[in-house]
Order: sequence, then C-alpha cells, then structure tokens
Amino acid sequence: MNTFISIIGLFLALFLLIYLAFKGHSVIIIAPIVAMVAVIFSSGGSAHLMADYTETYMIGFANYAKNYFPLYLFGAVFAKIMEVSGYADAISHVIAQKLGKEKAILSVVLCCAILTYGGVSLFVVTFVVLPIAISLFRQADIPKRLIPGSIALGAFTFTMTAMPGSPQVQNTIPMTYFGTDAFAAPVLGIIASLLMFGLGMLWLTKREKAARCKGEGYGSHVDEGNEPEISEKDLPGILHPVIAFLLIVGVNLFFSKVYYPGSDAAYLEGYKTKLSAVSGNWSVLIALLAASIYLILVSLPRLCQHLKGDLKTAAANSLMPLINSCAVVGFGAVIKGLAIFGIIQAFILSISANPLVSEILAVNLLCGMTASASGGLGATLEALAATFIDAGAKIGIGPEVLHRIASVSSGGLDSLPHNGATVTTLSLCNINHKEGYLDMFVCSVAIPIGTAIIIALLASLGIRC
Repeated sequence: MNTFISIIGLFLALFLLIYLAFKGHSVIIIAPIVAMVAVIFSSGGSAHLMADYTETYMIGFANYAKNYFPLYLFGAVFAKIMEVSGYADAISHVIAQKLGKEKAILSVVLCCAILTYGGVSLFVVTFVVLPIAISLFRQADIPKRLIPGSIALGAFTFTMTAMPGSPQVQNTIPMTYFGTDAFAAPVLGIIASLLMFGLGMLWLTKREKAARCKGEGYGSHVDEGNEPEISEKDLPGILHPVIAFLLIVGVNLFFSKVYYPGSDAAYLEGYKTKLSAVSGNWSVLIALLAASIYLILVSLPRLCQHLKGDLKTAAANSLMPLINSCAVVGFGAVIKGLAIFGIIQAFILSISANPLVSEILAVNLLCGMTASASGGLGATLEALAATFIDAGAKIGIGPEVLHRIASVSSGGLDSLPHNGATVTTLSLCNINHKEGYLDMFVCSVAIPIGTAIIIALLASLGIRC
C-alpha cells in the first residue's frame, strides 16, 4: 500500500510540475513545492520537509549552478557581442541570400547542428544561435514562437544522441558502460539522424505554412526593439564571426582531445575532483572566452561606447535561465533520492525480456523523471547496463547497438516541459510554454521516441552496425 501511495505521489508531482510549467507558472516557485508533494507521499507521514528542501533540493540546485553558471555567463556574453556588433544580422543576411528567406528554419537548424556536433554545449548553442535566429525569422516574417522548436531540432536531437562521433555527453556516457566508442553502430546512428532531421523539418515547415495561411507574421515582442536597427549597407562582413565560430569549435577540440588528456592533473585531488569531471566544461569555457575576446578586439569601434553596459546586460541575461534550470534540477535530485525511484527501476526490467525494449523504456522513464538526458541515462546504465549486456548477448545484440539505442532514447522524455534545456530555451526566447512548447515536444520528444523504436526494430531485424 505504501508503495502504491508513493507511486501516486511521484506521478502527481510530475504532473503538477509539467502542467503548471505549461500554464506559465514560474518553475522557480513550483519546482520545490511539487518536489515536497512527492516527499510527503513517499514518507508515509514522516516527511522532513525542511531537510529535504535545504539538504536535497537546494544541494541539487546549487551543484547545477556551480557546474554551469560559467557556461551560461560566457555564452550570454558571446551572444550579446554577436548581437550588438551586427554580426548576427550579417550572418542572417548572408544565409537569407544564399538559402533564401524561406529557408530560415533550415538555416537555424543547421547552425545549431554544426555547433552541437562540433562539441559546443547545448545551452551555449542556444545563446549563440538565438540572435541569428531572431534576425532570420524577422527578415522572413516567420512567427518567433517557432524559434524554440527550430533550436530544439538542431541542438537537442540527432547531433546530441544519434550522429556517430558526436562529442555530446549523451553519446559519450554509454562508452563507459558498454566498452564502445562515440562511433558505435554508425549505420543505425545515421538512419536515426536522417529520421529525426527529416521528420522534424517536415513538422516545422508545415507549422510555418499554417501560420502564413493565417496571416501570422513574426509578431511584436516586448523583449526586443531596444537595439538600434543596422541598415544593410552598414552590416559588417562575416569573416570575423566565422573565425569566432571556428575558434569555439577548434579551441574546444584542442583542449578536449589534445591538451587536457595529456595533462598532469594530480593537483585536482586537492580540489576533490578529477580531470574527466571538469575538462569538458573548462574546454568550452576557454573556447567561448577566446571567441568573445577576439570579437571584442576586432569590433572595438562598434562596441567601445556601450561595451560596459552590454556586458552588464549579458550578465543579467544569463541569470534567469540559469535559475530556472537549477530549479528543475533540484526537483530531479529530490526524485532520485526517493525509495520509490529504485523500485520503478526494477519494475521496468520486468516488462520485457528484450533488452532493446527494456532499454528504451528505462532510459526514457528515468530521463523524464529526472528531467535530464545525461542524468537519466547515467542512472539507468549505472543500474542496468550489465543486465542489458547479458540479455543482449543471448539474442545476438552487441554492446554497440545497446549504446546507440540508449543514447537515442535519452533524447526522448528528457525534454518534457520541466527539462532544464527546454526551460532555458523558452526563457531566452521569451516565449512561454503555451506558445512554443508544442513544436519542441514534437521535435525533441515524439520524433526521437519514434526513432528509437524504429532503429530498435531494425536492429531486431538484423541491422546491427
């Protein structure tokens, strides 16, 4: 009976968080409240709410801020420099000329995909691409509410989980558990990438056409209009922003693959950490810093008058998305600490003897509960990877296929309305859940789940590479 009540409390908390976030309530306020609802149901009347709030919820909240505040800050600074220098407008103008204004959605998706596959953090990609997306969508007169879905398709789907060789953690976490590499099951990965990209573009294109038929344009948005319009003749060239993008990718790759892997990091023992836990963040931070300094130096005539104010604005812009994400991560920390969490893990395994089915279910459910692709994936594989490997060996499914299915599955239910990347993207775009989440749901939840099922069927039919 207690288990049944705990399950009711867990799913009630999840429902309330998703429903209230979708209705536009602040997750900063609702996340700790609904987390305590789950605790009350799970505690059997002996809840220690203040302890769970300050020692579980707030530790999860604070750890996320510790790990990611620099990324949010540096990403916001880079994005602001791109905006006020005119480089975002310049890039969007060139893309509009080359691909045509009618390809604005495709342009945003490709920009996100290139940066994500280059190793740039998903959160940073949103900061970097948003000013370009706004400029492109304005020129093409496409509703701004479609920007979150476009960013989600380019950054949170195929390049995050499916593309062979992707450096994103959702593709590298399984390597530790399955003894594989980032290129595991490349054929299945490419098929999955094409499915997610193609179906996502079909959806977004259909939505754009429907908006045009109703006469809906870009719209008027209160968060914009403070920056002076830059006429076409005053637009800077795109050489410098292209170099900046190359710096982000190149410096990130250098520190990720060359410098830090060969470094003597024994000193980190004094900081109670290890290089593998921090080198990824350090690499991206150094890359963003290098790109930002480069843009400031080559754009001083454009920036010098307002640089101090622009940097102050960038710092402020980084805070609200960060705090929103911290709030939902704190919720996930509370959920993972409940006894019912382990019981649900065990139940998932009993659903099917097929490891591919169990893996899809387990990864999706745990990613949905924790509102984190990496967190849910890590929790699933920590508990169940050995079981998946043994079950797979009995039916001829190797670790490479299990790696790819797990990675693709992590990009499904993780992107529910309370997910940190979802909240951050909508917050940065100043679009509420009601306006922008449907497109994000289709592109980064429904299509990836369908894709995981399809490649699992293909693997069962013999395509296992």
